[in-house]
Formats: sequence, structure tokens, C-alpha cells
Amino acid sequence: MSEENNCNSLPLIGDKFPNINVKTTQGNFVLPKHFAGRWFVLFSHPADFTPVCTTEFLAFQKRYKDFKKLNCELIGLSIDQVFSHLKWLEWIKDKFDVKIEFPVIADDTTIAKKLGMIHPNKGNNTVRSVFIVDSKGILRLILYYPQEVGRNIDEILRAVDALKIADGSKVAIPANWPNNEVINGNVIIPPAADEKTKEQRIKDANKNKIKSYDWWFCYKKL
Repeated sequence: MSEENNCNSLPLIGDKFPNINVKTTQGNFVLPKHFAGRWFVLFSHPADFTPVCTTEFLAFQKRYKDFKKLNCELIGLSIDQVFSHLKWLEWIKDKFDVKIEFPVIADDTTIAKKLGMIHPNKGNNTVRSVFIVDSKGILRLILYYPQEVGRNIDEILRAVDALKIADGSKVAIPANWPNNEVINGNVIIPPAADEKTKEQRIKDANKNKIKSYDWWFCYKKL
């Protein structure tokens, strides 16, 4: 976490993901070290053997290969014991013929409290939190959904893809990318921060090197 935050503060975007010892369906390890060099999505669910959570796990597993193509792992969490996780995953395999391949953390509330996954107005179970962590262990995106609304897994996958593209190409990503209503699948060139760059953007736009609505709203193909 940033130095200004005290030890009781919740992690923020841009903070180092806290070192956490986890007990999972695939053994014990330490986050974020276990996924060093890879991105990962940590997501919490309210409880095992619940219908919305079951649909989410099936959706995450369906897209697991797509996450892995982005060098990104998945790891779930709820305040249930490992044997409950194992039995639930066994039930999913029996009912839907789908094997959940990613680990699930058995939490005693310690991790959930550290990461702000328990919201008092929603009871003692974890809400549907999402933490996207990059290959350097930095928190890049945080989402919280209420217990009664299942997540859009395609949006989480899109967010990982967008963050990696933004990093690699030094660009910004428009709304609803890659199907933006204004610039379609193009990406945004960060606005000019000085006069020299502003003038260069205007010249580049005039020469059709980039596309532009104005010097502060320029975009290009990947």
C-alpha cells in the first residue's frame, strides 16, 4: 500500500497488493508472490452452494483459457472451509460436467476484512469483489458488486486486456472498447501536456498520421 496509508487502510488502485498467506483448494501459498510475473484476478463470492455464485464460477471457467492467453490467472475466495469448496466444485462437475481449474481461497474473514470484501449492510458474507493485479503485484482495478447481482465476466476479461494494451502501447482505452460508439476499435493518444506536443499533434493530424477531433482528442489504430 502507499506510504500515506496506515496498516488498517484498504488497498487502493496503484498500491502494491498486500502479502497474504492463503489456504486454497490447490494448496497453501502467498499472494502476490505465487503469481509473480503473471497478472491475476482475485474475486470473492458470498458463499458456496448458492445459485448466482455457481453461474459465475461456470462463466469464469468458460473463459479461463482466454484469461490465460493474457498471462492472467484466476483465484476465487469466500468465507467457507476448504472441504466446502471441494464439495461444491465436485457438485458443479457432477451437474454441469465442468471442472473448475483455478484455486479457491478458504478465508476465515481475515483476508476479506483486509481487502474490504465484507460490507455491513450486506451481512457477514463477502460481496462480489474483483481485484485485478498486474505482473508486478500492483493493484490495477477494483470492483464491488452486491450479492444479488452477478458479474459480467466478459467485462473483467476486457478490462485485463485493456489494461495490458494501455501499458504496452502507452495509450488510453475508450468506453465500450473495442466497440466504442465514437472511435470504434481505435485507442486514444494521451492528451498533450505541453505546447510543443500540442503543435505536433496538430501537424500529425493534418498529415493523417493520426486521427483527431481536436488536439486534445486524438486517436489511432493499435
